[in-house]
Amino acid sequence: MLANRKSPTNRYSYPSIGLHWLMLLLFIGVYGAIELHGLSEKGSDIRAAFKTWHFMLGLLVFVLVWLRLAARLAGPAPAIHPEPPRLLQWTSRLMHWALYLLMIGLPLLGWLVLSAGGKQIPFFGLELPALIGENKALARQLKDLHETIGTLGYFLIGLHAAAALYHHYIKHDDTLVRMLPGRD
Repeated sequence: MLANRKSPTNRYSYPSIGLHWLMLLLFIGVYGAIELHGLSEKGSDIRAAFKTWHFMLGLLVFVLVWLRLAARLAGPAPAIHPEPPRLLQWTSRLMHWALYLLMIGLPLLGWLVLSAGGKQIPFFGLELPALIGENKALARQLKDLHETIGTLGYFLIGLHAAAALYHHYIKHDDTLVRMLPGRD
């Protein structure tokens, strides 16, 4: 059993593992930037910089999630040993798709907020085109939705991490090990 746990066939590919952990770092950056923005003095350069970094990192999540989806759809996930009950497998798939929706929906909503607000959409030295025309009332509504889903994102990400730890320390299966780097 131990040999199977360390076998590359029972692990995600190195690109999938790298993208997974890169996305975590980007989420930390996205959420950290907007939290620090809120703590910064209104009108300050640092506050504007945090907001810009929030936008750019969020859009980077949007770009990279498509690579993650392609990798996910290219082949099945490695089997979990021992195999969890069907209900746990179903909830795991549901959680993963909710996270993918978060990684697509939140940046897209942010882009729509900026577009409707008539603001620039910065992306690492580029300015992306507006997705919709300026509409301040719609921008406020979209911003509220973006913030609500962003708050839900804290819970989804936390639940995902808690589930990985539950599998590792309570269920004693290889769910977490399959996504850890350098374990071959």
